[in-house]
Amino acid sequence: MREYLPRLFHFLSWTMPEEIEVDTDKLREAIDEEIEKKSASLLRLIALTTAFFAALAAIGSLLAGGSINEALALKTEAAQKQAQASDQWAYYQAKGIKAAILKSQMELLAAEGKPVAPDLDETSRRYAEEEKSISAAAHELEKKRDEKDEEANLLINRHHYYAYAVAMLQVAIALGAVAALTRKRPAWWVSSALGLLGGALLLWAWGAG
Repeated sequence: MREYLPRLFHFLSWTMPEEIEVDTDKLREAIDEEIEKKSASLLRLIALTTAFFAALAAIGSLLAGGSINEALALKTEAAQKQAQASDQWAYYQAKGIKAAILKSQMELLAAEGKPVAPDLDETSRRYAEEEKSISAAAHELEKKRDEKDEEANLLINRHHYYAYAVAMLQVAIALGAVAALTRKRPAWWVSSALGLLGGALLLWAWGAG
């Protein structure tokens, strides 16, 4: 029995490895591949949402520019109506002065017992009718001026909402870039929330118009 022990020990030493080795290279490669897959998926989501927010920001910029340009045009029309109304009121005052002078002449003639010429009566009536017509035209111009001005103010107010929406979308895009660089989901969540809020504000402002 003793003579077989050395042979047994020699056999065990030959069949068993000196150290237990575990192949971790493949495991590490698999883990790295999963990380890359997750990062690539996140980057695709960030790219899609950022592109969507950029498109909304472009639309918002166009709407904002269009609204302010239209508002300025309406303000210009309102100023023109105001100028025309002022001209009408100046004409009205001139007619009133002429009518007052004519009325004084007629009263002076009546006080002196002199007859009043028929053409003076006709002129006085014509002045009165013209004053009414001029006053009505001036009021109509002022009404149109107020309408144009009110419409312009509404457009300016809408322009402000468009500008707020575009600002939110631009911040969302910037946060999306930060999320892509850092590959942090919380940054992307904040970017998405702010972008959706800006998009909702843009849609509301457009619908309100």
